[in-house]
Amino acid sequence: MNGHVLILNRDYSAVTICSVKRAMILLHLRKVELVEALSDRYVRTTSTHHPWPSVVRLNLYIRVPYRRIMLTRKNVIRRDGFRCQYCHSRDRLTIDHVLPKSRGGKDSWENLVAACVPCNNRKGNRTPDEARMRLARKPFRPSHVMFIRDYVESVEDCWKPYLFLA
Repeated sequence: MNGHVLILNRDYSAVTICSVKRAMILLHLRKVELVEALSDRYVRTTSTHHPWPSVVRLNLYIRVPYRRIMLTRKNVIRRDGFRCQYCHSRDRLTIDHVLPKSRGGKDSWENLVAACVPCNNRKGNRTPDEARMRLARKPFRPSHVMFIRDYVESVEDCWKPYLFLA
């Protein structure tokens, strides 16, 4: 039962992702209801077969506190798509402070970007403008929905309306 299932709150907002096995247990316990299923796959038991869940919705609303994504090296690189923000390389990635720490730059989502070692060394203790290097995009604080989307290799088409990607 390899696969991922999107779990929605009672108000259809994305909460998390779980395994198909966990979703089947929640369905059996009547804690969730099936919203979307894959038409070509089934979960078979000894006596019946059930639709393969893709999206389920909780029967009770759960209050989810604002989810802040932890600021870690891995999460910064994930946010930037595993690419250097200066040359788009995927090799030897590290973290770069847009405003260097020696000039008062902080460790924050808005000041950290993924950079390859050659670009990071070329930029040195300067800002991108001073080094005449252009950022691919301005750094930002990601949302938890973005990380749900990136958790799996590819987002299923039936998930897109719930993750605001349609």
